[in-house]
Amino acid sequence: MRSRAAAYPLLAVLGWGVMFPVLASALTRIDPLNLTTARYLLAAVILVAILLLREGSAALRPGGRAVEIVVLGVVGFAGFNLLTNLALEHAAPQQISLFVATTPVITQLVRWARDGVRPKPLLLALSLVALLGVGLVITRGSLAGLGQFGLGGLMMIGAVLGWGIYTHGASRFGGWSPLRFTTLTALAGTAAMLAASIGADAVGWQHAPAAADLVAVAPQLAYAVIVAAVIAVLAWNTGVQRLGAANAALFMNLVPVTTFAVQIARGYRPEPVELVGAAITIAALVAANLATRARTRPSSLPQSTAVTDQIAVVDPVAVSAR
Repeated sequence: MRSRAAAYPLLAVLGWGVMFPVLASALTRIDPLNLTTARYLLAAVILVAILLLREGSAALRPGGRAVEIVVLGVVGFAGFNLLTNLALEHAAPQQISLFVATTPVITQLVRWARDGVRPKPLLLALSLVALLGVGLVITRGSLAGLGQFGLGGLMMIGAVLGWGIYTHGASRFGGWSPLRFTTLTALAGTAAMLAASIGADAVGWQHAPAAADLVAVAPQLAYAVIVAAVIAVLAWNTGVQRLGAANAALFMNLVPVTTFAVQIARGYRPEPVELVGAAITIAALVAANLATRARTRPSSLPQSTAVTDQIAVVDPVAVSAR
């Protein structure tokens, strides 16, 4: 039975792993801010439709918590997705996917900073090992490659930090359904993305896409919205319910493996040091997740959904339809 349940998070992470090369290919036609905005405008329509069908129009009201919703939506949805798409202009998809896989560990550090819940030294040590592996992939083992880390790496650090803050903040909304919380924060984040795109277009930083450009990337958008933001999300949520958040979170380490496989299939030939770096990162993250799970009592884990569990951190899309 558990083997069948494992198929759900497996499907989800495979979908997310493919997503990074898909988005990178779309960036050849559309600027990152406009691409992110277009993606989440479509996703927001789907989210609102699902929420209305399941909970009614009253669920769209912030209930006196509008400020929190806006802050978390801007930091989480807008911050993560905008920075990720911008980073894809400076780093390869397989490099970006390794940063995303560190999100569970980053969330533990956010918890330490905000709540004073200090992670074990082993977790901190494994976090540093994981970042070392990321560094090997990006620099290809050469100090001369440090320049490649630069802006793209800093953007991804900011992206995963923002998502860690978002996930931590979600724990304060235990009285809301996950679907309501994520829909309202997604709407706030989408509004911020739209404002950023309009501003960037106005000052000439980027250019509004032509109809031909949107048509050209329609397959990528369809995948990013339907597969990554709907099908994968539903599969992930089912897996979390059946396996538990701690067990499901382990599957996130397959995201960079999937992205590497896609890139290799497209003709990319990684150097041995890149494969070593990826293996170090994945091994460290698996060990960190196991260590976190080992020190968490089953009775202390929330039984509702992954979004209220501090270690159940996934790609931002992964909570957008809960």
